[in-house]
Amino acid sequence: MTSWIVVSDEFELHDEATAYLLSLRARDCSSNTLRTYAGRVALYLTYCDVMGISWAAPSFIQLHVFLRWLVDTPLPARGRRQPLAVRHRSESTANQVMTVVGEFLRFGVPNGWVTTECAAMLSDRKYLAHLPPGFDPGESGQYGTATMKTIKFRTRSAGYRWLNDDQLVQLTSLPMRARDRFLVALLCDSGVRIGEALGLHREDMHLLASSSVLDCPLKGPHIHVRRRVNSNGALAKSRYPRTIPVVEDVVGLYADYGFERAGVRQANDSPYVFVNLFGSHLGAPMTYANVRRLFAWISDQLGFRVRPHMLRHTAATRWIRNGVPRDVAQSLLGHVSAASMEPYVHASDADKRSAVDRLSALRSKET
Repeated sequence: MTSWIVVSDEFELHDEATAYLLSLRARDCSSNTLRTYAGRVALYLTYCDVMGISWAAPSFIQLHVFLRWLVDTPLPARGRRQPLAVRHRSESTANQVMTVVGEFLRFGVPNGWVTTECAAMLSDRKYLAHLPPGFDPGESGQYGTATMKTIKFRTRSAGYRWLNDDQLVQLTSLPMRARDRFLVALLCDSGVRIGEALGLHREDMHLLASSSVLDCPLKGPHIHVRRRVNSNGALAKSRYPRTIPVVEDVVGLYADYGFERAGVRQANDSPYVFVNLFGSHLGAPMTYANVRRLFAWISDQLGFRVRPHMLRHTAATRWIRNGVPRDVAQSLLGHVSAASMEPYVHASDADKRSAVDRLSALRSKET
């Protein structure tokens, strides 16, 4: 796994920040998490250095000013279209940065870098007015509390975006190369994360009616999702392996992709399922950058934004709406917590219209 460190402008190692990142690695956090946390800790340390603030002893007001600075300060412009639009961090992103800063400061308490008073001001314990059904708060209510962050923006959940049936038909009707069509179909039908898809190896594709020749007892076509170190940086989020059944249409699209791939000599020896068949670096495993370009093209063609994770949401939503038990959908998605399924139990405009129409029909019968 790639290691991450934090250094100053003079390339001096920041011992405390690097120790924090090493602790995350010891907890088996993914390399993507380590990269994100390293950047956020470095951002906080840079801000403190510029503002003349002791990173280990910030005041409550100074942390609030930092939070506001995160959203008020423009980000570096990017893109090819001129003029470049001014970008800012969202309040939600600022909250995520502050979460990392809070964890970093709390990590410093047992190490003697940060005082307990500093860490204590980052959160507050509150009693919950409404407890989940069946939850036992204890004899004196000692378990009916929650630790709430004190330095944050109040944000509204943006919700989950997914594709409706018409949008899904438009997506699957686009003229695409066999590889890209297979990738889109796999994301739509299996609900795998894009990192899991890019990390698939050909040995993970058990697409025969029986996989006994592969020493696999499972029947029917399926894929194996495994967490491993991949040269393209792709990573399965869950450390627990799982299998996902796939439909015959996906199997057929994989066969089409196989014919396309066979025409690229450099791809023959690659163990990865998704490899570059066009342009430069032929035969190399596809990267997140390749996928971003693909979905940018798809979005331009369709006239609405499509992202890989939306297809995962689409698969989950369709399963739930078609009566798949939540525990089964949870297993297919690789969620550890049942609470992760809550966002997929949402009402569509058609559901709400149907409910209103049914009530109106009942009232008409009563009169």
